[in-house]
Amino acid sequence: MSVLALAQKLITYQTITPKEEGIFACIGEFLGDFEVLRADQNGVSNVLFYKRLGDPNQTPLHFCFAGHVDVVPVGEGWKHDPFGGVVEKDFLYGRGAQDMKGGVAAFVCAMRDVCAALGENAPALILSILLTSDEEGEAQFGTQHILEVLKERGLLPHYALVAEPTSVKELGDSVKIGRRGSIGGKIIVQGIPGHVAYPKTCLNPIDLIASKLGLMTGVHLDKGNAFFEPSRLIITTLKSDSGASNVTPKSLEILFNVRHSPETTLEDVANFLDIVLEKIPCNIALKQHSLPFLSPKDGVLVGHLQEAISRVLKRTPWLNTHGGTSDARFLAAAGVEVVEFGLPNDRIHTINERVRVGDLDQLYKVFVELLHLIIKEAHAK
Repeated sequence: MSVLALAQKLITYQTITPKEEGIFACIGEFLGDFEVLRADQNGVSNVLFYKRLGDPNQTPLHFCFAGHVDVVPVGEGWKHDPFGGVVEKDFLYGRGAQDMKGGVAAFVCAMRDVCAALGENAPALILSILLTSDEEGEAQFGTQHILEVLKERGLLPHYALVAEPTSVKELGDSVKIGRRGSIGGKIIVQGIPGHVAYPKTCLNPIDLIASKLGLMTGVHLDKGNAFFEPSRLIITTLKSDSGASNVTPKSLEILFNVRHSPETTLEDVANFLDIVLEKIPCNIALKQHSLPFLSPKDGVLVGHLQEAISRVLKRTPWLNTHGGTSDARFLAAAGVEVVEFGLPNDRIHTINERVRVGDLDQLYKVFVELLHLIIKEAHAK
């Protein structure tokens, strides 16, 4: 089965988060004699397909492809069935074509073909594929959970590649070697409700906070560094309702998010808000959703991936940390050297999501080349 055929097959599974719908069985059958470790929890399906190679008496090098099979809801207005896997004019259409069933199909085919070609002289090596059904959702019981299981069993990878759609204008132009952290927050500004005709008896929370908003939102909390943009607080919700146009509200709720570099911590954000809102009667709650991480730009995995992209695509990728969060953050927190690389991301989460058929084939070739470089390294150990 070709990469295109497998991608078409995977798209037909309606795996809207956190549904798995039997797609793991399909992938397992395709891979053949890989060992299977399931680690489902709270309605989230997780699996590791893995193969041990070489001398069992030697400590193996463990390389893992990681990803997710779940997709966001499809919405209305598609020109083709979003779960049909239709090919039209060199494009494969379907929910997940880019994010990220196309990438999963490419690394599953690469893993199958490379393992099938390895003879008895294979080095001490574990090659694996880690998949979850809850990356697009809360991600509480997905990759994070199965990594805990792998740690208990001594199966944590040394290197991992998450096949998120990282490319921008053309395949191979961008590789994520880290991600910013994410801090969510809520501020409740307290007031005293009352009739607008008697302002001296009221304390309007809207008036209290109005002059402070410009000091909070969009302000750089640090200068960033070579790989991270400056950290900024972005207000996403302002909500207050007294129920009547002539009554001031009792409180005002502000929701915000801080995408931050390693230069700013949760404590820094708390201190910043304490200073800005020093005389404002309010309650502030912060939650760290994810921590920033950065894999070494001169690390082994980054070097191998750059070489594979150069050999196959004849270009040098931009190493960056832009974008949102991904499950790579959990791998990094577990001590795994991790990078993200995959298809173009111009149609992810949109109506008529699609991917070039040629990009699927080229991504497969990059992954095959990467696996050969990993195997070569394992031989050298």
